[in-house]
Amino acid sequence: MDVFQLRDQVIADYRDFATSFVQISDERIRKHVEEELDAGLLWPEPLIQLNPTFEVGATIDELVQRGVLHPECSRIFRHEPRPEDPDPGLSPEDLPIRLHRHQVEAIEAARAGANYVLTTGTGSGKSLTYLVPIVDDALRNPGRGIKAIIVYPMNALANSQVHELEKFLTFGYPDRRGPVRFARYTGQESDEEREAIIADPPDIILTNYVMLELVLTRPRERRLVEAARGLRFLVLDELHTYRGRQGADVALLCRRVREACAGEDLRYIGTSATMTADPVTSG
Repeated sequence: MDVFQLRDQVIADYRDFATSFVQISDERIRKHVEEELDAGLLWPEPLIQLNPTFEVGATIDELVQRGVLHPECSRIFRHEPRPEDPDPGLSPEDLPIRLHRHQVEAIEAARAGANYVLTTGTGSGKSLTYLVPIVDDALRNPGRGIKAIIVYPMNALANSQVHELEKFLTFGYPDRRGPVRFARYTGQESDEEREAIIADPPDIILTNYVMLELVLTRPRERRLVEAARGLRFLVLDELHTYRGRQGADVALLCRRVREACAGEDLRYIGTSATMTADPVTSG
């Protein structure tokens, strides 16, 4: 299929439709309208953009072999389908995930205990720059308790991330119960779901900054705060959304989380596709 020929055909058909019910008697006006239509008044020129490429980094398996990641990460972070899934057939996609260089740099920064902000284009795997370090840390430090809180500016983003975590942390495990547990806690849950999370907090909590504020102040969620003592990661996805007064509120909230959770080794991570900086800025 020639996409440009298809475009021209669609525009021609639309022009025939748009002009079929317009009859202009004045010759000068009719000529002017035709000239404007010929010039593309109602439709822009084709938009052509280059798909960005990102520098290639190591695979998950290579990082495991180097000791940067826990061995179980090789099983967790793989392309689907996997041998453990109902269909045991292998395909070329059943390979360890190859990371971009900025993803490897973020993982290494987290492993070193650094705080960092990652800025890179849409579709370049920002989520893995904090999910991989969080899962790795949870595997190295097993036991009950909340180890990471991931804050999203919109519930829709948290909902989307739930599906991403399910893909890695539940598929391929017996009864879909992997070694690292997670839960969404954004205010969309039923009372039964909230009580279950409070009674048995997971390793990773996905929330928004308003709910995180409420968790710190409401007595009914005091057990969540206690379960997060020694919190290891606080992630702010779409960091650019927190600016002005809201940015100041969230900055103070981050400090309150660190104090309430006694997070002496807490790592702050921010990600954005629109901020301008080096791909990984740590400090």
